[in-house]
This record gives sequence, C-alpha cells and structure tokens, in this order.
Amino acid sequence: AYEIGVRLVGSEMCIKRQVYRNGGRRAMFIGREKELATLNGLYNSDKFEFAVIYGRRRVGKTALISHFIQDKKAIYFMGVESNEKQNLENFSQAIMEYASGIMPGTSFVSFQAAIEYVFKLCENERLVLVIDEYPYVAKASKSMASTLQMLIDKNKDNSKMMLILCGSSMSYMEDNVLAYKAPLYGRRTAQMKILPFDFKDSCKYFNGFSAEDMALIYGIVGGTPQYLLQMNDSMSVEDNIKNVFLNPASAIFEEPENLLKQEVREPAVYNAIITAVATGSSRMSEIATKIGETTSVCSQYMKNLINLGLIRKETPYGEKESRKSIYAIADNMFRFWYRFIPDNNSIISRGATELAYKRIAPNLSDYMGRIFEEICMQYMWKLLLDGESPVEFSNLGRWWGTDPQERIQTEIDIMGDQDKSTALFGECKWINENVDVKVLEKLKKRSRLFRYENVHLFLFAKKGFTQGCIEEAGKMGNVSLVTYDQIYEYLKDRGITAF
Repeated sequence: AYEIGVRLVGSEMCIKRQVYRNGGRRAMFIGREKELATLNGLYNSDKFEFAVIYGRRRVGKTALISHFIQDKKAIYFMGVESNEKQNLENFSQAIMEYASGIMPGTSFVSFQAAIEYVFKLCENERLVLVIDEYPYVAKASKSMASTLQMLIDKNKDNSKMMLILCGSSMSYMEDNVLAYKAPLYGRRTAQMKILPFDFKDSCKYFNGFSAEDMALIYGIVGGTPQYLLQMNDSMSVEDNIKNVFLNPASAIFEEPENLLKQEVREPAVYNAIITAVATGSSRMSEIATKIGETTSVCSQYMKNLINLGLIRKETPYGEKESRKSIYAIADNMFRFWYRFIPDNNSIISRGATELAYKRIAPNLSDYMGRIFEEICMQYMWKLLLDGESPVEFSNLGRWWGTDPQERIQTEIDIMGDQDKSTALFGECKWINENVDVKVLEKLKKRSRLFRYENVHLFLFAKKGFTQGCIEEAGKMGNVSLVTYDQIYEYLKDRGITAF
C-alpha cells in the first residue's frame, strides 16, 4: 500500500500520495478486498455508521482508510502525540479545509463543539469522519470518549455520518473502545482488526522474484506492508538481506527495538524475552530462566507481547490448555531479526556485511522450516475454502507429545480433524533433496497415535519426492504429495498477481 496525507478543499477531496519505489515499479494499493467491501457496505447504508479499525503499526490501516475515502466526501484527521490544544487545532483545521463558511485560522473551542459541527454537516449529506490514531487524541483529552458517546446517542438516528476511529495501540483500542466497560461500547456498528497479509497477498507486491525467492522474502519480512516495501525485486534475496538487515542505515535495522519503545514501558525486558524465544527457548520456564525473571513476572510481559501480535502461544492440536504449551514469534520480520541480528550486531555496526551474511546463510534453510509450515497451512485453508480439501477440517494446528510405544517425544507439523472419525496429518520438508519414503512411513506411524478411522496424509516438499515415495503413496491411496511449486502455482491461479 502507500502512505497518504489528505488535504480537503471545499466539498472536494484531494489526496497527496507519497509513492514508494520497488524495483522500478510504482507501489499501488494491494489487497484488503474484504475490508474494503465491509467499509463500502457501511457507507452505502446511508445511515449513521461507526467503524473501529485497529492493528499493529506499519500494517496498513491508514492506507486502507485513505483508499476507501479517496472518492468520497470525507474529513480526515490524524491525532498526534501532543496535548489537547494541539490536537484540537489540527482537528479544527481539517474541518475548515472541508467546510465552507468558516473563517480560515478559526479553531473550535472544544472537541464537543467541533464534532457537533460535523454532525450538523451530516444532517443532509453522506460524510465520512476519520479520526486516525485515536488513542493519542483520547489520552490528551480525557473527556473525548464520553463526548463521543453523548453526541452519538444524541445524533445517530438523524445523521448520515460514517465515523471511523482508528488506532495502532491495540491494548488501548481493545480496553477503551471495544471493551464492555468502555464509554463507546455498544455504539460501533463494525470493527476490524487489521492483520499482516498472508503469503498469497504478500506475493502481490512483487513481479521480479522467483517462486522460491518469494517464500524466502515472506520468511524474512512477513506480511506487513511497510516491511514488504523495503524489499527490492530487482535484487537477489541475498542482496536484500544485506541492504535491509545488515545495513545500519536502513529503515528496518532498528525497527523492532524502536517499535517496542513506542509500545511498552520496559523495552529492555521485552527485548530479552523475544530474543530468548527467537534463539530456542519456547516454554515459559525456559524463557524465565534465560532472562533472569520469575515465571509469574515473565507471564505478564508475555501476555502484552501476545496482545501486540509479536508472540503467539501454541498448544498441541486438540488441547485447549496444556502444560505442554509453548511460545513462538508470530511476526516473520521479528523472527528473522531476533534470530540473526543481535548476535551479529557488533560486526554489522563495523561494516562487515559479507562476514555477517556468511554467518546467516548456512542457517536459512533450517529457519525456513517453520515458515514453510505456515505457507502449507495457508494452502490447506485455501483448499478447504475452494471445496477441494479431502478432509473438511474445522481447524489446523501442530501437535507434539509422547509416543507411548517408543517413549520418545514426537511431533506432527500439521493436523486437523473433521469429526471424531476423520482427520488429516501433514509433514513439511524445506530441504534441497527429494523427500523419501521413510518420511511418509514416519508420518503414517505418527497418525496412528490417534484413533481416527479415516485418515488422509499430506507430504509437502520444497523440491520433490523420490520414486519410492511416489510409488508407496500411490499404493496407500490416502496420500497427497505436494511440492512448493504446486502450492505457489495454485495460489497464483487464485489471486497472486503483482501490480
């Protein structure tokens, strides 16, 4: 997507676009079809609507809103981390640039007066009012939420306003806008949590990468639009890593630490936790020991990281709460950065880019293992939604536990069930050799740890399968052998189109 500043003149809206370059190609608005359809549905109702949009920084919320309002009458106001006076002056300026009959330089005496004026404008015409970065405004003006509540209750039945509140502080939006005890609870008519793109939509940003390169790029920066825009598809993956992650002057080099500083009060502790998870500590006790805190203290920090969308808690498939729960980094860019950058920070800072990459390169294939699992799961969800999955599962996940026969720990990359009698099991191999029959036999054995009558097995491979594996799969009759290229082509036929 793109960054947009909005200038409003009279009843016409002009949009100033800051267009990024990516391999010589103009960056355009990409994806978010469902979100746009929802917003347009609200707009077309021609009655009062109130949408809450929230999500992590850099995920493309402003781009979505700006694209939505570009052909509509709208007042766009972005809050700033300042005091009430500054935000009120900025809000007044946004209204003045839209409405005629107000003397330039005039400022409303209060947010209540300003919003009442906008409601008056909406008595006879459809108008979108956007308050972006709402938490900044509400924190500076303590009565903002109750003021909005009062004015919505007073005017909603006779208003054509479409109000959008947007915020990057997810905890603030959830606790102070969406929560039951929040003043605005019950007033919204829609809410959207904007998430990073999946693999399919991330690929739409590029037309110069090979299929394998696109998997690597997704593994390196994930689906956050602003991070994707740092990648250049006229360069190799190696050069992108060197240029973006191993370059102290790049926009991403200090991004994870800077984002934590914006979101939390004690970034050093959070930084230590993410580093511990990225380097192999997955259980709460391991993480607490690694950072030198008690598990009770560590769990609170972990809860905040989960709310920020940076860490996710995983339990074995089919178990709601378990002592076997583990933690993983949810965002691929953070996963890559914390896996490779801190250990090499000293040599990177001294300009030893080639040496740093030489240390990273041998570990990329192992790093991509979990990324490939994610891509395979997304592919399987697409199969289900297209009506092409052999098992109509209700959920997918990983499973790990004890093999009672061999008394060893084992795991299954992908598992999902349709009912108590039908399930699927999958194994994912991001290796440069063809997957042999032993992998299939091992998956078959692991599937027998569960008592399902009907089982379908999936083997996913980066390259392909040995002849023996292909023959055995044919004999079994309940096996799907899928290469990464097949996954990519399937998704491509259903929506991967670079702009």
